[in-house]
Amino acid sequence: MKQKALVKMNSFLLIIVFVHLCWVSLSVSVETVCIGSERETLLKLKHHFIDPSNRLSSWNASLNPNCCHWYGVLCNNVTSHVAELHLSTPFPSFPFDGNIPSPLQYQVYEEAYVKAYEEYSRRAFSGEINPCLVHLKHLNYLDFSGNLFRRKPFPSFIATITSLTHLNLSHAGFIGNIPPQIGNLSNLLYLDLSYTANGRIPPQIRNLSNLLHLDLGGSYYYENVDWLSSLFKLCYLHLSNTQSLVGGMPIPSFLGSMTNLIHLDLSNSGFMGNIPPQIGNLSNLAYLDLSYAVNGTIPSQIGNLSNLLYLGLRSGYLFDEIFFSKNVDWLSSLSKLEYLDLGGSNLSQSFQLLHTLQLLSSLKHLHLSKCILSWYNQPSFLNFSSLLTLDLSYVSYYSTISFIPKWVFGLKKLVSLFLYGNYFEGPIPDGLRNLTLLENLDLQENLLSSSIPHWLFGVLSHLKFLDLSGNNLQGVIPHALGNVTSLVKLDLSYNKLEGPLPTYLGKEASLVKLDLSHNKLEGPIPTSLGKVTSLVTLDLSHNQLSGNLTLDYYGSNVDGEYPKSIGKHSSLRTLSLSSNQLGGNPFKSLGSLSKLLNLDIDDNNFQGIVRESHLENLTSLKEFHASGNKLTLKVGRHWHPTFQLTSLDMSSWQLGPNFPSWTYSQNELQDLVMSNTGIRDYIPHYFWVACYSLTYLNLSNNHIHGKIENSMSNPISLMVLDLSSNHLHGKLPFFSGEVIWLDLSGNSFSSMYDFLCCKQIKTFDLNLLNLAYNNLSGKIPDCWKKWPNLINVNLQSNLFVGNMPLSMGSLAWLQSLNIRNNSLSGIFPTALKKINNLISLDIGENNLSGTIPTWIGEKLPQIKILRLRSNNFSGHIPNDICDMIFLQDFDLAQNSLFGNIPNCLNNLSAMFHTNEDTNLISQSSFGKANAIGIIIWTKGRASLYNSILGLVKNVDLSNNKLSGEIPREITYLDGLIYLNLSKNQLSGQIPPSIGNMRSLESIDLSRNQLSGKIPPSISSLSFLNNLDLSHNHLEGEIPTGTQIQSFEASHFVGNNLCGPPLPINCSSNQQIPYIDSSKRENGGHGVNWFFVSFIVGFIVGFWIVIAPLVIYRSWRYAYFCFLDNMCYKVQSYW
Repeated sequence: MKQKALVKMNSFLLIIVFVHLCWVSLSVSVETVCIGSERETLLKLKHHFIDPSNRLSSWNASLNPNCCHWYGVLCNNVTSHVAELHLSTPFPSFPFDGNIPSPLQYQVYEEAYVKAYEEYSRRAFSGEINPCLVHLKHLNYLDFSGNLFRRKPFPSFIATITSLTHLNLSHAGFIGNIPPQIGNLSNLLYLDLSYTANGRIPPQIRNLSNLLHLDLGGSYYYENVDWLSSLFKLCYLHLSNTQSLVGGMPIPSFLGSMTNLIHLDLSNSGFMGNIPPQIGNLSNLAYLDLSYAVNGTIPSQIGNLSNLLYLGLRSGYLFDEIFFSKNVDWLSSLSKLEYLDLGGSNLSQSFQLLHTLQLLSSLKHLHLSKCILSWYNQPSFLNFSSLLTLDLSYVSYYSTISFIPKWVFGLKKLVSLFLYGNYFEGPIPDGLRNLTLLENLDLQENLLSSSIPHWLFGVLSHLKFLDLSGNNLQGVIPHALGNVTSLVKLDLSYNKLEGPLPTYLGKEASLVKLDLSHNKLEGPIPTSLGKVTSLVTLDLSHNQLSGNLTLDYYGSNVDGEYPKSIGKHSSLRTLSLSSNQLGGNPFKSLGSLSKLLNLDIDDNNFQGIVRESHLENLTSLKEFHASGNKLTLKVGRHWHPTFQLTSLDMSSWQLGPNFPSWTYSQNELQDLVMSNTGIRDYIPHYFWVACYSLTYLNLSNNHIHGKIENSMSNPISLMVLDLSSNHLHGKLPFFSGEVIWLDLSGNSFSSMYDFLCCKQIKTFDLNLLNLAYNNLSGKIPDCWKKWPNLINVNLQSNLFVGNMPLSMGSLAWLQSLNIRNNSLSGIFPTALKKINNLISLDIGENNLSGTIPTWIGEKLPQIKILRLRSNNFSGHIPNDICDMIFLQDFDLAQNSLFGNIPNCLNNLSAMFHTNEDTNLISQSSFGKANAIGIIIWTKGRASLYNSILGLVKNVDLSNNKLSGEIPREITYLDGLIYLNLSKNQLSGQIPPSIGNMRSLESIDLSRNQLSGKIPPSISSLSFLNNLDLSHNHLEGEIPTGTQIQSFEASHFVGNNLCGPPLPINCSSNQQIPYIDSSKRENGGHGVNWFFVSFIVGFIVGFWIVIAPLVIYRSWRYAYFCFLDNMCYKVQSYW
């Protein structure tokens, strides 16, 4: 019975199989024809698409009514319903060497990237997705990824197509939140919304319990990720570059129960904390990236992930974002691992790290950049049998080393080696000879010295990328470079290389980037360089190159190959030749570089006339920097350039006398610099409207005249404006609240009230305000509360009167205030009490009076420059000055101060040593130094210091009524450069320890009552170039020293001194002659009797002759007759 039943069962199954095969055969034989309503839906969808490459040309009902055969459409073979829409546009992919970091690939292959992106843009769909899509009720596969729906709202209606199992909208350009209704798509197996939109991740995603693939990478944020716990079937999870609203939450431990996971990427996702040990349960994982998402100790359970191929555990930059690991034995279990990134980790206690790593026989890529490694037990050889990439850049060792570890030279299969930023010293090591397969070698930012060895280009013949920049390499570029014809990038910048540019660079037919900038290379640019038509970036700036610029290749005909012109065939996009000595007219050679984007030829000796024809082929140009040359632009009045620039610098060209009207056509221009260009015109009012995109404008040092007349309805909205050193006049114009940097100095503006006290704007963002050297008069307006962000204010050399307004005390961020050379009066400004961040204060050359307040040291603790000279201050110098420990320039000269010099000047610790930083004040938002200039009097002359002001250390208390001895404590200031105590009533001896002030370049103690001998230690001041001790009561022999005997004798007169440079022998009793050089040495404040005698003699002689002619008529008649006779005789003679 059982056997019969079994036979019947088998027969029944055979019948079912036969019927099924017949049905399938019938289905295949009948063509699938789409449903009419769905065809109409697709046509509506197409109507709202923008299809630049006509990919949807087959979507045409009249030519092909069967929509199942249309591009990207798949129908169900049984039901004929549209089941799948494949309308993605693949984002450009670049099949370059995987051993090279992607930023470097883009840098070198920029042109290929640009071309690929342009091609992608020509193929990508845009427009909008019509809601009629929801009428495709049986759609289960929808892919719109990679298109350019530029900032269109996220199509929330898609969440109603519940039949979907596959949804991919990644990189589609939408904005807005993911709709919560996305949770209704319960059939979804695949969901990719990476870089699709932004906003909050809806927790309703938890309803998608069937998901196998989830990618939400990009600009999303989340409050928590509890919704992930419902997605237990996931095989692929990608949340990189998302953000946590609460910040720094740890990775949830329940991820350890999602055992189907094969790919897990939480890198840079807002998580922070320890890696949960439960991660070790994910035994199927092949890809794990937790970079910038965890810290603490790496759990040993990671070793359970024996199927891992990729492990990324890169740490953050802050101390509390760093991994620590003592025991790395868990690594030995990851036998399949091919890629390992532990960058930024503290592995200083992992003494067996390298020995453990060499056990990973499959390891191909090892990244340990920015790690802290142990130097203990460093082997001389390691057997990394498969290693292709090694990154040891910016590594810190627990004990400092200055050479490349020897075991690196045994990795004979290495293709890429990154050792930059380690301060390795000495020559380029010979051990690199062993790495004959190297294609990428990066040794930048070390301290390698000596010359570049010839073998580098002989043994390493496969090199494609070589970066030796930022070292101390010397000598010439070796000829052997011509042997490596595979080079794609060569960077030797920021070294000390000398000699000419090698002509054999023309053999580098594959070279894409060449950077030899910031060296000492000299001679002409070889014409053979024009043969390298693959070059995209060429940087030869900051060398000593000379000769005319001829980038065309004019070599002879070799092997039947004719010379090619770089202008016709070049791929150049960036060319930098700035800061050389090149001459001629560069545009005769550069004028046909049609692909050029960035051109920088600043600061050369270029000269000549540039015409329209020279520029017409530069159609791609975006940045044009050609300042500091002697070029003249001659174009027609109605010239419209073929390019649209974003940045233009033509300083020192001859563009005038008319204002360049062609600038109005540059609608994308952001930065415009035309300083010192000979413009003798007014600024047309429509210029401010035409160049609406401008953020940076510099028209300084011209002869621009007229007024800038505007109102608050059309304010100037630039962020940086420099119109200094022109002839503008009238009221200051109105500006918007967005201006950051404003320099109108050196003009003739006469009123600033409307500008400063503008009622329409509550507050301004201005950082720098320079109104120096104008004709501004009256009291300084009291409206400074509107300008809370000011850092630098310069009102010097105007006609202001009265005291400083109290509202200036509201400038809490002010660092520099200069109101010198006005007519301010009253006492020391009390408003300064509230400006605690002040670094430089110059209110010299005014009419201020009273005493210097005692609160100055407490309320202005950051002061580095204090300049109160040429006022009427009286009283004692307060000891509180000594609390200004950052003080570098202390100038109280030409006042009426009396009493002793404070003996606490040794507290001015900033004068103890010389500075290395030339900057005295912070940078502005646009990188322009908020430059301040200070006048320092030395040798009777005023010198302006600005760019190196941070190096200056000065004490000037001259021209007061100070008495008492020079305090010994002042000699502790061994960083002081200028010391002037002249024209006081100081007595006593010169401190014997003055020789300790090793940095002194100028000492002036003249016209005091100093006595005793000149200290012998003064002869040890090796930098001294000015010493004036005249008109004191000094005695004895002048100390012998190299500098002292070279000074003028007038610097020692008025004493009882002997010996060189005075013509008095100390062994004789000869009287020392009096030589008054006060006129010459004290800035014209003394009396020069020679000139007085000359003037008196001239006046007397003049009137002896003229007076009789005026008084006696007969004398006048005789004199003029004599002149007439003389003229007649002279004319007769000729």
